[in-house]
Amino acid sequence: MGKRLVDFSIARPKLIIALTLLLTALFAIQLPKITTDTDPKNMLPITSPVRQYNDQVERWFGLHADVLVLGIQHEAGLFNPESLGKIARITEEILKIRGVIARDVISLPTVDDVTVAGDLLRAQPLLADVPGTALEAETFRKRVMTNRLLLDRLVSRDGKMAAIYIPIDKGVSGKAIADQLRGILDRTGGPEKFYLAGDPMVRDTFGVAMFQQMGLFSPIAGMVMLVVLFLMFRNWILVFANMAVAMLSIIWSMGLFIGLGVPIHIMASMSPLFLMAISTDTVHIFNEFAFRFKELGTKEEAIRETMRTVSTPVFYSDLTTTAGFASLAIGPIIPVRIFGLLVAFGTLVILLMSFTVVPAMMALMREERLATLSAKNDLQEDTVSRWLLKLGRLSLHRRKAIVLVGLILVLVSLWGLQRIRVNNNMVHWFKPDSVIRRADRILNERLGGTATLYLVATAQAEGAMTDPQVLRHIEGVQRYLEGHGLVGNTLSVADYVRRVNRVLHRDDPNFEVIPDSRESIAQYLLLLSMAAKPRDLNSVVDYPYQKANIFVHLRSWDAVDARRLLTDVQKHIASHPLSGVEYTPAGIAYFNMVWNDEVLVGMLSGFILSSIMVFFLIALSFRSLRWGVVSFLPLLFTILLIYGVVGFVRKDFDMPISVLSTLSLGMAIDFAIHFVSRFRQRFRETPDLDAVLLWTVTRPGKGILRNALLFGLGFSPMIFSALTPYITVGVFMMAIMFLSAGVTIIYLPALISMWQGWLIKGTRERLP
Repeated sequence: MGKRLVDFSIARPKLIIALTLLLTALFAIQLPKITTDTDPKNMLPITSPVRQYNDQVERWFGLHADVLVLGIQHEAGLFNPESLGKIARITEEILKIRGVIARDVISLPTVDDVTVAGDLLRAQPLLADVPGTALEAETFRKRVMTNRLLLDRLVSRDGKMAAIYIPIDKGVSGKAIADQLRGILDRTGGPEKFYLAGDPMVRDTFGVAMFQQMGLFSPIAGMVMLVVLFLMFRNWILVFANMAVAMLSIIWSMGLFIGLGVPIHIMASMSPLFLMAISTDTVHIFNEFAFRFKELGTKEEAIRETMRTVSTPVFYSDLTTTAGFASLAIGPIIPVRIFGLLVAFGTLVILLMSFTVVPAMMALMREERLATLSAKNDLQEDTVSRWLLKLGRLSLHRRKAIVLVGLILVLVSLWGLQRIRVNNNMVHWFKPDSVIRRADRILNERLGGTATLYLVATAQAEGAMTDPQVLRHIEGVQRYLEGHGLVGNTLSVADYVRRVNRVLHRDDPNFEVIPDSRESIAQYLLLLSMAAKPRDLNSVVDYPYQKANIFVHLRSWDAVDARRLLTDVQKHIASHPLSGVEYTPAGIAYFNMVWNDEVLVGMLSGFILSSIMVFFLIALSFRSLRWGVVSFLPLLFTILLIYGVVGFVRKDFDMPISVLSTLSLGMAIDFAIHFVSRFRQRFRETPDLDAVLLWTVTRPGKGILRNALLFGLGFSPMIFSALTPYITVGVFMMAIMFLSAGVTIIYLPALISMWQGWLIKGTRERLP
């Protein structure tokens, strides 16, 4: 089948290119329909128990998943008429923004302050009137600082920072709201500093920046690759053929999935980078063609002989890559499935283009322009080939030392692997000096924290939340949490009851405790529900007082920190049990922890499964488990070394790293397949083991080296990205390409030479 495609493409090159352009146009017209999805919730399927429970908690307590936090800081103190007036005006402007849930904005001018009027509670906005004098501002400061419901939540303990919590409607862009807020803040001016943070702004800002960076660095990568390709082959048609394969695979795969209405998630957004990497496999075709044309002298015969020679390794390398990515589709995480299937389809497109468009474009080249191409590919005269020959001889003559060094590196890498921390933090996807990361850091330091966790206490009996014993247990859990270094502050129904008890006793601090009477607590809750906004009480307790919600503000978005906190608090609750009451976590911080585990660990499991599948595909293609083992070793070495380094430098195993693990699988195994396939072909013709190994290192090895240099240099500009995931991609792309190529060229000859008796058994006839 492959031979027929190649022959037809050589005979009808213009028809092949015309049909390809027509199909590409059909896929390309789907691209403007693109929809994106950066919501971490959608990382888990809608049927996920954690996702369903999280949604249920939000319905029980009238909570909002998407909340922005605006911090307002004045180093001289905010309690002055000017600063308080600005807070009031900013809040008023925020309430007018479309997409903001105005009724639930929490700020000094909107939060209720509970006082007493006779025997009744009275609730009115805390900052109903802006103080006009310094004395009035000082009186207001004392009023705020004695209210525990406000400290570390709305106002810092030093009085220098205040917060405004801004819930937004589902589906509204957090970045768009943040941009409007910045416009308001820019008009405000003054000595105050403003900081914006919150999960919806971070993820939506990253979603926009992600595509901006992709739009910037993909063309740059393409231009660098174009220049490198030209310097390698000095032939523009070969250059355009390689770039065309990359672009066609991207357009076809993205067009197909967009046309099917599939939203592009964070992971899927990286698929063009992967396809550009995989498409460089065509360099092996061009590399062999350059040699064949010099040997045969006729273009068409050189194309046929080239494709006959490289068709098997190209087919199996692309097939194993396809299988590796497609295996990700068996997992439960929808974005991982989409990513795996998208790249798998794009790889099949690359395979098809390798047998159609590439031969067709080579057939259109003029023979008189191929002299330069051939001149750069002489095993004796070419500088690169001479260096590869020296490297091959070193590998054969020092094979035991090379293998020993490899074993030492593997052992050291295994030690590094034990230090890897599986963790994700979307805030850290921005550089440390970025506005977003700096704002998040300052708000976490000065206030309670920007990451929200809910701890839901559920009792077996209705009305349990009016039981003093239950409320004191909740209060005890809060005190434990607040003593934990990761927690900034907490808030629960127990705090409201304590506050009402104090207010009803002439604001005496000694009465800021849980009453002993169940009837008193029930009465307090009733009075509060009648006086305050429904939001205040509904967010911390349900009716009929069977469930209570503890707000926990964390100072970190790290998934490992959320896990450590929950582990510690569960141990505390287990050591201080209360019969009939259970605590269950929820909230965006908990959700991020769960999808961190399920997505990243799922990717790791998928990678292991893919590796097993790839191993058996290699063994099947070579019809030999022994050659499958040898071909698999460069992949294993590359993975161990790279991730050993990740462990040593304490780089978190996060989303970008987990995604790149799959690429390392594809690239490292591709080089080994090309090397072993070409060695076996040559050995059947020439049974001189050392001579064949040196030939493989210098001739197919040159294609491997060109492939690695092409892509490694092409993506080196990404280290200058504004987003840390793209910096990671750039560094890892280079590391994967250079390391896997080096391992293939240096270690495979040494291993084959050492194990020749086991692999070849002394005769070429026994070579499968």
